[in-house]
Amino acid sequence: MRKIFDAVIVGGGINGSSIAFQLAKRGYKVAVLDKGKIAGKASGAAAGILGAQTELTEDGPLFQLACKSRSMYQSLIPELEDLSQVHIGYQNKGVYKVAANKEEELALKSLIESQQKAGEQAEWFSIDDLIKREPFVSNKLRGAMYIPNDGQVQAYELSLAFAKASIALGAEIYEYTHVSDFILKDKKVNGVRTSLGELLADSVIVASGVWSRELLERTGLSLPIIPVKGECFSVKVEKPLVQGTIFSHGCYIVPKQSGRLVVGATVKVNSFDEKVTFEGISLLMEKAQNLVPDIANAEWEGAWTGIRPQSADGQPFLGQHPACEGLYIAAGHFRNGILLAPATGELMADIMEGKTEQPNPFELSRLECLVHSSKGVLL
Repeated sequence: MRKIFDAVIVGGGINGSSIAFQLAKRGYKVAVLDKGKIAGKASGAAAGILGAQTELTEDGPLFQLACKSRSMYQSLIPELEDLSQVHIGYQNKGVYKVAANKEEELALKSLIESQQKAGEQAEWFSIDDLIKREPFVSNKLRGAMYIPNDGQVQAYELSLAFAKASIALGAEIYEYTHVSDFILKDKKVNGVRTSLGELLADSVIVASGVWSRELLERTGLSLPIIPVKGECFSVKVEKPLVQGTIFSHGCYIVPKQSGRLVVGATVKVNSFDEKVTFEGISLLMEKAQNLVPDIANAEWEGAWTGIRPQSADGQPFLGQHPACEGLYIAAGHFRNGILLAPATGELMADIMEGKTEQPNPFELSRLECLVHSSKGVLL
């Protein structure tokens, strides 16, 4: 097969599909390639928390991008569901970031103050106030930071919706397609070599999560991204135990449809191991029961893992390859791939069209200092 496209996207996870959606909307002829199934790795394994204020604690470019991306969901979800005919399961009942001790309480109260100064909504609930809203949480907690605007989605369904909406707009998706190399001439990309043959394009976007690093090494670029394994499990309950997401240090409980609760997530740095372990799941069980004791009576459903891509400075790489014209990178989203997907798609499309304001804080121009600072750790 030898086909010609305007843009080829390597990686069919949430961000690859979001970029494809944005480019297809703008009239580009787009191909998305994945070595497995669409959303078959980290995107499909995610709990789907849209935790702009939950996950990020300091104001700055990433926090601002996250808040912007979160706000995009309100108008984006109806559009995606209409085009894809996939129900995304969006809920916006807030997140309770709980404190188990006095130190955590003081830290959360300080965080509330700083986020309010940044123009975001957050407030402190005492344990009595929290139990009035969420009766099944443990009365041993001290209280919670309530974040009303941090919602959640069904991560796999959202990823699938981006992909199917892209197809509805003219994009082509090739699953189980291995990309072996780039086609380069005079430091300019002309396409990719794949297990299906050559696909030609003036623009290639690498959005393969933690696997982006291996492919980009063929261009001489050693991207400082490491794999971080996370384990999760799910249970079912006959009556709802929580309405909003309960989030603590090392554990979260996310209520889904039909009485389903998703509990996550462990953190194992520098691991591509996708096995579910007794140690990881038992640790999560203990933490979940400390948050919501009645979860002990829930019916077991299943467990899984995801490999998250963490960059050296905790911020994603969103920009052009420093030495190859027409080659772009969108990787390193770590725990925020689902949250950042709408803004990632829009920003990458803008970058390709030369519409972004300069400087771009997520550009790879910061790479040299990152490689130097992480020498012996990530490379």
